[in-house]
Amino acid sequence: MSYPQPLTPEERLADAKKRLGLPRIVVICGSTRFMTEMAEADVRETEAGKIVVKPGCDMKTPHALWSDPVEAEALKVRLDDLHRAKIRLGDEVLVVGDYIGDSTRAEIAYARSLGKPVRFTHPEVDPGA
Repeated sequence: MSYPQPLTPEERLADAKKRLGLPRIVVICGSTRFMTEMAEADVRETEAGKIVVKPGCDMKTPHALWSDPVEAEALKVRLDDLHRAKIRLGDEVLVVGDYIGDSTRAEIAYARSLGKPVRFTHPEVDPGA
């Protein structure tokens, strides 16, 4: 007699989102130089009925939380970890902007490694194309 295999954490999350009737979750990625464009993408995706998560800190804009270079570097590591968690939570990724830097390229690769669909506001910058 065979026994059912326990669900993976990813399968349990997908099942929970389905049972809760949650709309699709889109994760916005891209360089923080495109924060204005990310805000516009947030509006459009929200209007389309999706839950949107995106970067919450623009470390290119001066702020007391990252004024100290040592603290800023530690914060960047924590924010990168947090954004990967957002990607794990999401159903799809939307890359905003016409430039892909190393961090965004790594996020795209991570999302694809998890089997997440990745869309682009500027498809010509897709490193996988």
